[in-house]
Amino acid sequence: METYLEAEGLTKYFDGVAAVEDVSFVIRRKEIFGLLGPNGAGKTTTIRMLSTVLAPDAGDVCVGGHSVVREGDEVRKRIGICPQELALYPELSAVDNLVFFGRMAGLSGREATARARAVLAGVGLEARGNEVVKKYSGGMQRRVNIGIALMNRPELLFLDEPTVGIDPQSRNHIFETVLALRAEGTTVLYTTHYMEEADRLCDRIGVMDRGRIVAVDTPAELKRQVGDPDQTTLEEVFLHLTGRSLRD
Repeated sequence: METYLEAEGLTKYFDGVAAVEDVSFVIRRKEIFGLLGPNGAGKTTTIRMLSTVLAPDAGDVCVGGHSVVREGDEVRKRIGICPQELALYPELSAVDNLVFFGRMAGLSGREATARARAVLAGVGLEARGNEVVKKYSGGMQRRVNIGIALMNRPELLFLDEPTVGIDPQSRNHIFETVLALRAEGTTVLYTTHYMEEADRLCDRIGVMDRGRIVAVDTPAELKRQVGDPDQTTLEEVFLHLTGRSLRD
């Protein structure tokens, strides 16, 4: 499969300590790639470098043929970012939230309104798009959060812990949305602490620990490295690779 993102030698120091050290991996076009790791493993710093938010101290990332170091503007045109923290205006309706962020992404008012309606249909909120967001459940707000990241029709979508603290129905709808996006051609980088999510959704998984990538493979192959893939869980693989000590 064609490579869409290639990270090569990514390194970042904070106060002389390496938060990310010599990280290299690829994400293929139309792939759901899971990035897993314990707290403090370097996932957030890596994602911030991949998405042009943070400049690496060494290394580079190529996204759709463009360098994040030298062509950040071109990269930003091609990506959407859904952070773990909700980035919504609670007093505005879902439509108005999406239109606002669509205009920020460079869409005209008419384009943003049309796109907002289409995105809300995609995340299952078309009928309630005119309600203010503060009246939404946590799961509905999560889906609007994803919708904001989709307003610019990204080729690469970053989803950082998109199902934290929501009900099973909303979680399942987010799964369906992510799978539909892949079917439409979107490449997805997905982070989660729920191992069953990664096992269900991800084509391949990269596991980080102490600032480095310690394994990259399909869920089935990762499980095969530990035991019988039909009996071994991804959580067992994760603990095997990263240890059982607490990371507070």
